[in-house]
Amino acid sequence: MEKMKKKTEKFGNMFRTSGTRNGSYSVGLTVIVIAIIIVLNLVIGQLPESLRNIDVSSTKIYEISDITTDLLDGLEEDVDMTVLAVRDDTDDRITTFLSKYDALSDHINIEWVDPVLHPSALTEYDASENTIVVSCEATGKTTTVSFDDILVPDMYSYYYYGSTDYTEFDGEGQLTSAVNYVTNDVEKTIYQVTGHGEGTLSTTVTDLMDQNNYNLSELNLLMATSIPEDCDLLLMYAPTTDLSDDETEMLGNYLADGGKVMILLGDTNAAELPNLESILEEYGMQAADGYIADPQRCYQGNYYYIFPELSVSGDMADGISSEMVLLTNTHGMNLIDPARDTVTTTGFMSSSDSAYAVTETSQQQGEYTLGAVAEETVSSDESTDTDDTAETDSSGDDAEETSDDSGADTADSSEDTSSETEEVTSRLTVISAGSLIDQQITDTFTQLENTRLFMNAVTANFEGVQNISIEPKSLQIEYNTVQFAGLFSLLVIFGIPAAVLIGGFVVWFRRRKA
Repeated sequence: MEKMKKKTEKFGNMFRTSGTRNGSYSVGLTVIVIAIIIVLNLVIGQLPESLRNIDVSSTKIYEISDITTDLLDGLEEDVDMTVLAVRDDTDDRITTFLSKYDALSDHINIEWVDPVLHPSALTEYDASENTIVVSCEATGKTTTVSFDDILVPDMYSYYYYGSTDYTEFDGEGQLTSAVNYVTNDVEKTIYQVTGHGEGTLSTTVTDLMDQNNYNLSELNLLMATSIPEDCDLLLMYAPTTDLSDDETEMLGNYLADGGKVMILLGDTNAAELPNLESILEEYGMQAADGYIADPQRCYQGNYYYIFPELSVSGDMADGISSEMVLLTNTHGMNLIDPARDTVTTTGFMSSSDSAYAVTETSQQQGEYTLGAVAEETVSSDESTDTDDTAETDSSGDDAEETSDDSGADTADSSEDTSSETEEVTSRLTVISAGSLIDQQITDTFTQLENTRLFMNAVTANFEGVQNISIEPKSLQIEYNTVQFAGLFSLLVIFGIPAAVLIGGFVVWFRRRKA
């Protein structure tokens, strides 16, 4: 009994040591931490999926722009999105983005319908599997968005290597465009001039126009007697040959009547386009000879690859944040006095004052305009017959009226005809570099704002229309576009390593001396 008591006391003393107490404290603290983690997981698990998923992707594919938030904040009608797909088999990037999009507005309603369990849904919605049907009951309009338009597959990789890879994620652009289409009845028609060796708009640009519900058609001025009445904007992209005299007259009359024209100049020297240049000079823009080189604002030491200075405002500044636009092999312009005092010409893009207009024989330093807008308010008089009670039948007595009565009738007739004056604003937008929307630039440097500036310039021609074009997020490697690459390279290659070495030497020397 005595031995048992001693063993019990000895065993109890083991738990009274400092080591045992510390161990017990550690175990208890560990149990508390685990309990807290379990409770937090249970609480977080009850949060909406849009809040649980954090965008840590390098390309920020789940990031929602102000364009979308502004559009959804202004929604007054409900928009239904029916996803015809098996949710568990859908790419996580699409399901995650849809959950985040759904949380942006109470007017957005997303419903998943499994076409395997409900095959009649495909017939009901007249759509295929892996498609989002976007509809608005208030307007009665419906459109569809395919998963392949959101996650753009790399067809080259698929056909040649048999692997499924994706190049772009366009969730925001496709869904926002669809919402804008079903809730908005505004459609604009853009005619692109052909017949002068013009450039071809890239699929990137045409897709952005589709997102804005712009109808793009071609127009050969030589084959037309006039510019169509439904033309909201006449676009000329990088012409290589000049306008004829008849085309020049037609274009001038169109502007004089309040038309909207947008011209992007190509590599062709302005001296080779005298008729087109005459229109520009009439509206206060004179082409400069040569190509523009800008040592102060160039890309990686290439003076002909320049980042122009932007001075945009209003609709032109919508969504422009970094003001980084890259132009290559661009011509320049000088603003001059227009042909009429009623024309107002304003530049919105220019080189620095250290730029040069370079030809084979000369280099002229100065600041050159690379983009400008000319506006003119014109009046059109329209005669309107206000006599709604005129009679076509005349009695015999009316035919026998005296000359005095005839004079009175003439006076009455003149009073029944009134003249209405309508004021409209013509607008000529000129960008001296077609490379602004060159696909090699826009698709390689997706973080630049080339297409944003271009679409803003297009949209600025239309009253009451917002540019809702959103570029896809690239899933490929992005390249650096540092403006002053020489200084930056010196800092990274030599400056930072030198600072680390010097700091290490100072610490070592102090410790050695101590």
